[in-house]
Amino acid sequence: MSTFPPAPAPVRSPDAVNADIRALWQCSGGRLSPEGEATYQRLLVEWASAMHGGMAEAA
Repeated sequence: MSTFPPAPAPVRSPDAVNADIRALWQCSGGRLSPEGEATYQRLLVEWASAMHGGMAEAA
């Protein structure tokens, strides 16, 4: 059994996350189900994190 912590998930670019957000809205026809809303909220957090990470790298 490994005692190493799991590797962090790779951070996707804001553009990649935005593409998923757009696809979610397009597939939903403009109305999100409760499941879709949860996915949307998760994607928004991921997008904000990717944007913040990009700003830190640019600085």
